[in-house]
Amino acid sequence: MKVIGFAGYSGSGKTTLVEKLIPRFVAAGLDVAVIKHTHHDVDWDVPGKDSYRHRVAGARQVMLAAGQRRLLVETLPDSNELPLAAHVARLAPCDLVLAEGFKQAQVPKVEVINHALGSPRLYPDDPWVIAVTADAPLDTPLPYFQRDDVDALFRFLLDYLNHHDE
Repeated sequence: MKVIGFAGYSGSGKTTLVEKLIPRFVAAGLDVAVIKHTHHDVDWDVPGKDSYRHRVAGARQVMLAAGQRRLLVETLPDSNELPLAAHVARLAPCDLVLAEGFKQAQVPKVEVINHALGSPRLYPDDPWVIAVTADAPLDTPLPYFQRDDVDALFRFLLDYLNHHDE
């Protein structure tokens, strides 16, 4: 499975960008998975529901299986600190994993910049940044894409995937 990361600070536009890229990769025939990193504690379970009751009773993993979807809730102490590779290893095989967040991961990544945030840049300190997308032009030796030019970024990433074995 190949992995491409999308890194930037909260509010930079990572989710919107990944959301726009997914259908393009799917239309190109790729089986796509997404892993999103968050610093917030997330709980999809609802108190009182059977799956919640099972988890609270001590089950480390609870899977809710429905007609067309399944949801696995897994209790992992320190899961937010696990490396991206540990999360990728839990996925069913696919062609491409889009990893949102995971700024420190050592995978090829696109830096997403929103100038209004005034956040520090990842590149040049992060050698894994292969391209930059931003809401306004900036001076960089890396391939640069206007944040709204999703088609150009998609073509670049597809070419990158076809010519680099990760």
